[in-house]
Amino acid sequence: MIEVKNIYFKYEKEFVQKNASFSISKGEKIALFGANGSGKTSLLKLLDGLIFPQRGEILFEGQKLTKQSLKDKDFRKEFRTSVGLLFQNPDIMLFNPTVYEELSFGLKQLQYRNLDEKISYWGEKLNLSGLLDKSPVKLSGGEKQRIALASILILEPKLLLLDEPFSSLDPRATGWLIDFLGSLDSTFVMALHNIELAREIADRVIVLSENHEIIYDGDINNFASDKKELVKAGLWHQHSGKEPHFHNF
Repeated sequence: MIEVKNIYFKYEKEFVQKNASFSISKGEKIALFGANGSGKTSLLKLLDGLIFPQRGEILFEGQKLTKQSLKDKDFRKEFRTSVGLLFQNPDIMLFNPTVYEELSFGLKQLQYRNLDEKISYWGEKLNLSGLLDKSPVKLSGGEKQRIALASILILEPKLLLLDEPFSSLDPRATGWLIDFLGSLDSTFVMALHNIELAREIADRVIVLSENHEIIYDGDINNFASDKKELVKAGLWHQHSGKEPHFHNF
């Protein structure tokens, strides 16, 4: 599906990705870990074609993902309907006057037909049917998160990219989202800070160091039970006189 080959990316003079290489196959559930500033959000934006590496390359279905390739109408439509990014703060994704218009926006941009049918389906699936005529800005954080997620899922992407999707949710909304994501067939890469939560929904983990390099890529249960890797990632720590314990980012 996606192959990342030796990519480097920097803002101004500071690298936030260094020599990252990995592939994403259909059906994988990947947790992305790293301390604040390690480059998790930048990596998700690179995978979504919002920014582009200065060195190395990203391939989508065997074709290079570049500014130039996204100018091709057919490739752009295929990529934009196949990959969707949910930002950590849903407010930056919501800019239409009603929930209905929010859900229809992407469909209209891609000239989809049968808008009402798709909006009705996803509105019901994400418990938004009673909110379609409401203004998104007046709704709760959990409702905004569901609207933002629905605006992506309505395009039926093959790959979901999620940046800290649980950070603004209460326990009830968190539980609902865990169950919902578990019911999807979509492939996803999800930036998280809680390893126990990641073990519930992911089967693979990629860990970024504070130096912006991948220091682990493999089975999440093997990672969670390997103290050496946990120490290396900064997730396992022991204070003097106390039991060793997890540190979540």
